Amino acid sequence: MARQDRLRRRRDALGERTPIDGLLVVDKAPGPTSHAVVLRARACFADSGAGHLGTLDPAATGLLLIAMGAATRCISVLQGGDKTYEAGIRFGVITTSQDLDGEVLETRPVDLTEAAVREASARLVGTISQIPPMVSALKHRGERLHAIARRGETVEREPRTIEVRSWEWLSFAFPEARFRVRCSGGTYVRTLAHDLGQALGCGAALASLRRLRSEPFDLERSVSSDALESGDPDEIWSAAGIPLEDAIRHLPFVTLTSEESAAIGHGRAPRVEAARMTFRRPASRVVLRDPAGHALALAEIAGGIAEGGSAGDDAGSGGALLQPRVVFPWAVREGRA
Repeated sequence: MARQDRLRRRRDALGERTPIDGLLVVDKAPGPTSHAVVLRARACFADSGAGHLGTLDPAATGLLLIAMGAATRCISVLQGGDKTYEAGIRFGVITTSQDLDGEVLETRPVDLTEAAVREASARLVGTISQIPPMVSALKHRGERLHAIARRGETVEREPRTIEVRSWEWLSFAFPEARFRVRCSGGTYVRTLAHDLGQALGCGAALASLRRLRSEPFDLERSVSSDALESGDPDEIWSAAGIPLEDAIRHLPFVTLTSEESAAIGHGRAPRVEAARMTFRRPASRVVLRDPAGHALALAEIAGGIAEGGSAGDDAGSGGALLQPRVVFPWAVREGRA
């Protein structure tokens, strides 16, 4: 109730301010949870619907993208890009959480060379299988794994296929070292550190983690998580906001006719001929734009393209059915007009 009162007072102070739709780029400080940073953003902008793209652990720092307004409907699409991290690792220790915040289970002597570490990490580059850690936000029968872990319990976790694009070593000062890794979304860097330690025989745990990039977004324009506590919302958005149109500009799109654009607001799925679908890769989501180029919706290709084919090649004379899955509020308003 107290938080709702603060939000209400904040809304009153902001008056009739134009709603924000887009991504706020935050450079998270160590300490707060990702959800706590979202609460700060909600209070700052008087927007109770904000949410984050991709969790950072409390001790981790760096890029945390917060979706505002209509961008909250795009979270699943925008958070799937490759991630780039800089991390510290400590060899010779095994913990319950695979990082230094967990309980130490075992310590081992460290007798390593840089060459041995580089060789072992090279075997973890490419398509590999990874078992998620118990201390994670994944769910098992409806319950978060970290909640189960806090009770001292362990459950079976299904391995997941991930992609490690690159692994670059930055410095060595045994028993610690620093590295930069680029990996697919859903990769646990702490588990990479743990698995590397197992491969080397001495064990290892993640000592620090900083997210630098979540494709195609980075920290070039960002605001600190602490600034959300007392900063001016207009200044914060000007410094670190990405309007929704810019945030989804990298996604494949189809330009609709005026008639098709109006029908989107009524939930109708347009069928588009192959010649208008110019992107050259399979797409799980396609932006539907009006003749002026404004985004109206995110759609799924529901039919007309052979599996694994590109839109322009296999749509055939009948084209493809584009089923809207996320329709932006302004498209609905225009459809009702």
